[in-house]
Amino acid sequence: MTLNSLASLTRRSLLAGAAAVATLSGASGAWAQETAVKFQLDWRFEGPSAFFLLPVAKGHFQAEKLNVTVDAGNGSGNAVNRVASGTYDMGFADLAALMEFHANNPTAPNKPVAVMMVYNNTPAAVLALKKSGITKPADLAGKKLGAPVFDAGRRAWPIFDKANKVGKVDWVSMDPPLRETMLVKGDVDAITGFTFTSLLNLEARGVKAEDVSILPYPAFGVKLYGNAIIASEEFIKKNPEAVKAFLRAFTKGAKEVMADPKAAIAIVKARDGIINAELEERRLRLAIDTAVATPDARTETFGAIHGPRLALMGAQVSDAFATKSRVEVNNVWTDKFLPGAAERAILPAPAAPATPAKPAKK
Repeated sequence: MTLNSLASLTRRSLLAGAAAVATLSGASGAWAQETAVKFQLDWRFEGPSAFFLLPVAKGHFQAEKLNVTVDAGNGSGNAVNRVASGTYDMGFADLAALMEFHANNPTAPNKPVAVMMVYNNTPAAVLALKKSGITKPADLAGKKLGAPVFDAGRRAWPIFDKANKVGKVDWVSMDPPLRETMLVKGDVDAITGFTFTSLLNLEARGVKAEDVSILPYPAFGVKLYGNAIIASEEFIKKNPEAVKAFLRAFTKGAKEVMADPKAAIAIVKARDGIINAELEERRLRLAIDTAVATPDARTETFGAIHGPRLALMGAQVSDAFATKSRVEVNNVWTDKFLPGAAERAILPAPAAPATPAKPAKK
């Protein structure tokens, strides 16, 4: 090998090495641009979890340069606390629980903020067996109501009571798995819970849906917002563009979930193999119909809120929960990270009303 050819080979080797380093550097830089987001659900993996698991599985978050991990939860209050502590960056929690945290911890650092409404109407309801004779709020007077102490419907009971003038009831506390069982056994006269949770749990215990009396809070004057996506103050401050990106990806995924719930449940099943896919598809469809794609959501647009309604809820929560300070709704909610209205126009068309049958000709 001549001196010139050796020099040429050396130059080629150096150039190849430099190109490899550049490639690795570029890949490392692209990865470094991904923002890690730890997300806390409000409950275990069930049908509605599809709203968050689908955009992970389909790469919608990754396309926005987000590395999102979604963990199951055990209640909205815990989800709020874990985001506030910094254990999680974002989460999914009942807005009333978030308001309560703010009002009871006015000077706490890193208080979470709601950045997108998902359950425009609270799914909370009173459920009873029809054989009990309970068909309206007044029938609950003097009855035994059962729910875990942290249940959203139980916490908001004073608001339901005030709106419907029910009067005194006796509360019985239990762990969540026992709630519907105690109703079936007759240990309590009625329970509070999310419609799409308790109704299906009652069916699993042998009760037919047509034998259950359901009093949804929104149908009886309690127009509370339900669950929202929340983010910690620190995460918002450090990663405002990541919050916007998260909501864009979530919105894209939510549209797909509502368009094809069955396919969405397959993704939940892949994450948690023990779920009953048929049952969870029904739960998801119930959640969409009763909490997400509601008449109020169509009026206010998906993801957004109505200021006066939010202010009323803040006052109601302050009174019902006897908070240490009044809820300041402007500290609890912001819409500055929401995608545009056109991008959020994702709610499925409302079902057409059934056409009444024509009377038979005589």
